Amino acid sequence: MRTSLRHAVLCFAALLAVHATATADDKKPAVARGAQEEMVAMRDGVKLATNIYLPKGKGPWPVVLTRTPYSKDGMFGSMSGRYTGADYVFVIQDTRGRFRSEGEYRPFETDRDDGFDTVAWIAKQPWCDGNIGMSGASAMGITSLLAAEAQPPALKAAYVIVAPESIWSEASWIGGVFKEADVTGWLKSQNAEDQIDERRATMLDLKMEQALDIIHSRDKIQIPIYHLGGWYDIFSTGTQGNFAYLHNQGAQGAKGRQKLMMGPFGHGNLAGDLRYKGDGGILGVMRDEIRWFDHYLKGQDNGVDREPAVKYYQMASAMKKDASDKNGWRTADNWPPKSTATRYYLSEAGSLTTTAPTTAASSTKYVHDPKNPVPTVGGANLTLPLGPKDQREIGDRADYLRFTTEPLATDVSIAGPVSADLYVSTDAPDTDYMVKLVDVYPDGYEAIVLDAPVRALFREGRAADKIKPMEANQPTRIEIPLGGTALTFEKGHRIAVHVSSSNYPRFEVNQGNGALPNQPPGEPRAANNAVYHDADHPTAIVLPVVE
Repeated sequence: MRTSLRHAVLCFAALLAVHATATADDKKPAVARGAQEEMVAMRDGVKLATNIYLPKGKGPWPVVLTRTPYSKDGMFGSMSGRYTGADYVFVIQDTRGRFRSEGEYRPFETDRDDGFDTVAWIAKQPWCDGNIGMSGASAMGITSLLAAEAQPPALKAAYVIVAPESIWSEASWIGGVFKEADVTGWLKSQNAEDQIDERRATMLDLKMEQALDIIHSRDKIQIPIYHLGGWYDIFSTGTQGNFAYLHNQGAQGAKGRQKLMMGPFGHGNLAGDLRYKGDGGILGVMRDEIRWFDHYLKGQDNGVDREPAVKYYQMASAMKKDASDKNGWRTADNWPPKSTATRYYLSEAGSLTTTAPTTAASSTKYVHDPKNPVPTVGGANLTLPLGPKDQREIGDRADYLRFTTEPLATDVSIAGPVSADLYVSTDAPDTDYMVKLVDVYPDGYEAIVLDAPVRALFREGRAADKIKPMEANQPTRIEIPLGGTALTFEKGHRIAVHVSSSNYPRFEVNQGNGALPNQPPGEPRAANNAVYHDADHPTAIVLPVVE
């Protein structure tokens, strides 16, 4: 492996995995070697610890800023050379309440104002030429987006890796279901375990969500942003959503000036038996970031603004040591690319077909027992093994339904958002429905592609007048957006849809009694659930089929 690739891999892996290695911040680490530390005052007087790395030679220079809750004095010192070597000042700051910074740590609650104030301070320094960019992955991507929403005048561009559009409905919940393992694991790693119950309860605090969440204020962003994400990343949906909104509907300065790159990776290393050809976009993290900043911070005409707006990896059969040549990169002018919405209908006896059902009455019943949930096997996880793991590990459970096509006679390629159109019922006040899209290999390997849940109580929304218990045993239509992907189901493979009512510990287990997140969980009760697949209730998964 070439030195540049090895360094790229290590840096990128560190960015994605840093949540797992972050330590409690009761002990302040020593300032990283080679850094000049400044305590930068925010508007309320709280001072944030900030490291500065200057290039060789005579300035002033453009600046790349990263704001992190993971210690500015950890791995980031070793990364400074990629910026200073390209004649950028690199500035890395501990966010409020973390490590060497003052104040109380409340994840992301003050990062708009703190980001604005930090950029304003940098712009006044003699080593800054007035052109500042922000860069970061995951939490550092979130702080970059929040700062951009605050519109500091000197912030000219950003390079955002694996960041969400919603801290609420993507980072903490999906479909109204609490992301048990990810949220509790991350808060514990941040020495913020006392905030777990509070975070769970705030799902219904729509006023706080409106005030703090990215998706509700991104119309204020006025800069070009390069959005980099992975198909198995926890924030895949948000990466695609932020690009699509800003590129097509964004404010002046943002509209038409966004880039999107989606690769075959997750929020860390993929688990399971699949490996995709090429570097999966890791080299692009290194190469395109500097090119992006060279154009927007230095004014270089390097062509990055004239390249296709979207670069994405079309996945295909990828068993280790036998990955198909159909895996590879594609480009598009926008996201999602043009496609044909194609319905695959769930049918009797576990079949999946493009032919709509004609039977008068048909359903598959199962019992959800909160005391015996379906285990998590892969998917877009943060603190659990992630990626296209084999769903056969779940076994043949009566509460885990599989619907599968016949072996495909030709390839079926999809690119774009996938959704499930369910007709379901339950005898409980509340239950969850979990849907997975699965690529079944000729040898039987069941590779998870996408998955998402919905909590029945919140099927129409989380506002007080939208929360509705289920009507006992009455078929109800519920749509579940699964997110976007780009995959070729190859000839001989089978397309499958898996349905259940639990996926633990990826998601909190629904106790079946209708308790809200801000209430005691109450006594668990089993739910007798059904999925319908008849002429009046044509449950289907909708795939964006491309040529």
